[in-house]
Amino acid sequence: MYSGSPFTVSAAAASLNAPANTQTADQVTPEVAKLGGIGIGNPWFDTTAFRSVTTARFGTTGRNILRGPGVVNVDAGIFRNIPLSERFRLQFRAEAFNLSNTPHFDNPAANVSNATNFGTITSAQQDQRLIRFSLRVEF
Repeated sequence: MYSGSPFTVSAAAASLNAPANTQTADQVTPEVAKLGGIGIGNPWFDTTAFRSVTTARFGTTGRNILRGPGVVNVDAGIFRNIPLSERFRLQFRAEAFNLSNTPHFDNPAANVSNATNFGTITSAQQDQRLIRFSLRVEF
């Protein structure tokens, strides 16, 4: 189990007129509420706390001020040693990664200039359940 990765709320850099720089948004409220929604129409954070920058300056928010959804993962393994002779031994292994097949969501869309998806999580990481079987001969 671990917390989500940090992300920066950005804005379109058109008004900045500084090539190769990224723009942060303006924060208009002192605190940003974490709503915890997943999917279209369910924002992860309070999107009304930010607005686009319209003048030639950098935004007022800092870098990596918010965190995305955390991850809870269960991995399990079963091993069985089978003696074949005095010198040889066979080991059977069964391992499961992400045993509960819990989805691990990506960070929300964090560009305030993207009015349709701003603040929403629309994708998950590609880490489905994986089950692996193996045999090992020891001598």
